[in-house]
Amino acid sequence: MEKNGTMVTEFILLGFQLPAELQMGLFLVFLVLYFITMVGNLGMIVLIQRDPRLQTPMYFFLCHLSFLDICYSSVIVPQFLETLGTDKMAITYECCATQFFFFTLCASTECFLLAVMAYDRYVAVCNPLLYATAMTPQTCLGLVTGAYAGAMVNAVIRTGCTFSISFCKSNHVDFFFCDLPPLLKLACSDTKLRERVIYLLAFLVITTSISVILISYFFIIQAILKIRTAGGKAKTFSTCASHMTAVALFFGTLIFIYLKGNMGKSLGEDKIVSVFYTVVIPMLNPMIYSLRNKEVKEALKKVPKRLEIGLSCERAIPLLSILSK
Repeated sequence: MEKNGTMVTEFILLGFQLPAELQMGLFLVFLVLYFITMVGNLGMIVLIQRDPRLQTPMYFFLCHLSFLDICYSSVIVPQFLETLGTDKMAITYECCATQFFFFTLCASTECFLLAVMAYDRYVAVCNPLLYATAMTPQTCLGLVTGAYAGAMVNAVIRTGCTFSISFCKSNHVDFFFCDLPPLLKLACSDTKLRERVIYLLAFLVITTSISVILISYFFIIQAILKIRTAGGKAKTFSTCASHMTAVALFFGTLIFIYLKGNMGKSLGEDKIVSVFYTVVIPMLNPMIYSLRNKEVKEALKKVPKRLEIGLSCERAIPLLSILSK
């Protein structure tokens, strides 16, 4: 935390270091993507809460995924928009640590939640008769609580290890938010032990989640292959397709960033990939689940009708009050 004998009280986020006119263009792009992310995920949460047919374990987990995507994106994007729009590149030490903590919390929870959703699909496909008994509301709540608790432990340890490092080389972070690889470049103390703990935790979170997902889908694929009709196979596979797409996008980028051999050595490359999983994926998830999910598409089709009924009721109330007089 010291720089040439003095306390580091703030970091300078260098971002993408583009010309002013390109920065404004990037600001508009990120603003539009963030707006779509908020509207899409909030819309998904409201749709799931309002439609009785979506009151199932799968959509309960999807509701939490949308909530995480909102938090995940909100931890990073508003601060980056402020940097692009006002050239305010400084972030306090405390704000940097807070951003790092909540970013880790959201990312870790999403890893565990995607694994829980894979298990849910496994029970639904492989043991459909026991599904209602196995996936009770209490069980679903317990699985989600476990995902948040496990992520909390990871976030606390990871943040503690990272911000107990002495920063003295510089306070200029060559990134657009407070992430691990660029922060480690500023360390002046020996970080090997802390790095091992941090990388071990990242390895455990990612590999544990992926293992649950792969095992679940191994049994799901076996069950699908046993279905005799092509229509039955397609219908069963379609219930898992959106989740498989979300898993491939999310874990593909995380593995590229955190489990590759040259982590932090190519920050320019890391910046582009980080934009993808902090901005693009949270925006894409509602589209993936709505475009490839029959129940969600049918619920969306009913939204205009509900709006028409609501407007008709609002118009009828004044008329009824006049007639009653």
